[in-house]
Amino acid sequence: MQIRMPQMSSTIHGQITAIILVCLVIVISAGSTLERWVRKDYDVPDLEALSDRISAISSILAAATPSERDAIIEIANRSNWNLSLQPLSFADRFTTSSATEPFIHAAIDWFFPPDNGAVPFGGWRTFVDGKRVLAAQIDNENLLVLEKLPQRFLRSDALSFGSNYLVALVTLIILFSTFSVWTITRPLRRIASAAMRADISLGPELFEERGSVEIIALARALNGMQRRISAMVEARTRMLRGISHDLRTPLTRLRLRAERVSENEIRDALLADIKQIDRLLRESLGYLRDNHHREVPQRADLGSLLQTVCDEFTDMGHDVTYHGPARMVASFKPLALTRAVTNLCDNATKFGKRVDVELRAAGGEVTIDVADDGPGISAEHRAQVLEPFYKIDAARGKADSGFGLGLSIVAEIVQAHHGKLELLDQHPNGLIARLVIPLSE
Repeated sequence: MQIRMPQMSSTIHGQITAIILVCLVIVISAGSTLERWVRKDYDVPDLEALSDRISAISSILAAATPSERDAIIEIANRSNWNLSLQPLSFADRFTTSSATEPFIHAAIDWFFPPDNGAVPFGGWRTFVDGKRVLAAQIDNENLLVLEKLPQRFLRSDALSFGSNYLVALVTLIILFSTFSVWTITRPLRRIASAAMRADISLGPELFEERGSVEIIALARALNGMQRRISAMVEARTRMLRGISHDLRTPLTRLRLRAERVSENEIRDALLADIKQIDRLLRESLGYLRDNHHREVPQRADLGSLLQTVCDEFTDMGHDVTYHGPARMVASFKPLALTRAVTNLCDNATKFGKRVDVELRAAGGEVTIDVADDGPGISAEHRAQVLEPFYKIDAARGKADSGFGLGLSIVAEIVQAHHGKLELLDQHPNGLIARLVIPLSE
């Protein structure tokens, strides 16, 4: 069985393991250093050391005569100690808590109980009249009691554990924060950004396959999913194109035969139906033609493009007016945007008598408004009309047998430009179709 140790570091599991090992090394080396710095910088008595000293003095007193005991205690108290001999019954006054004790002291004793020094008589938490004391038994009758302990003192275990915990906490926060940003957060944001730009067209792989093994596997799976979806959609699109194209031939034969019908009323009805079917076929073929996905953005004059579209509708007898700068050079997909504005103007001329196309730029975005004075679209239909094959004309109160693909094509083109399409009310009546597209100047 081949062992692949180098790959361990390329997995998230391996990287977390490496971080933990590094953290342990830092804690071992830095924890003791921090403890020495604290002991050096803060000249504060050590609770465990005090207990050891009292235990040592009590051992000496146990072997001394009564007169010698008084002399030993007197000498010890010359160093600002507060030692006293008490009868063993003095322990009846001991309590394990104090109302005046700071909460931080109780918390430290609770989380970091001392265990290195000699255990005092009565335990580490011994109080008399609310004051902390340390005691050691001399014999069966006497206790050595240290009263008036300093307000501040160190606990060796708390200092040792606290230093290690502090170093471990800071180290883990820094290492895991850096790890999560570079190994997890940034790759996921990169994948999310690529997913926002993704479409169903076949093309280069969108998701960059780099990073940890898990991130690479995720990107590879998403790329594979995109290829499968694109292949499936492309196959169905080719099938629908073939069906639509093949229907043109019998439709042409029907038109020729209908034109030879002698009765004018029947002939006109047949030709009208054939014309309607032909229009539906052109509409479906136009929807299936996804050139806007493959078109490459290029620098062009957007103002001139909109003026040309408006002039074409004006030449056909429609009242379509352009408002905006005569020239605005920007980077976009000219053919796709021309198709989108043409669809909007075509819809507007069906339901309104006057159409206004306005172009303006602000804040790094270009806004194109196509406003008509028709019946408009009610609020409950505005999300649905952007879906393919939804009857826009039925929603706007005018009977028409179109497939309802115009606005869905516009929505796809706007999405290909990473913009947004909004349908707003025109006052006093009508609809404003607003295209907001980020363009580079």
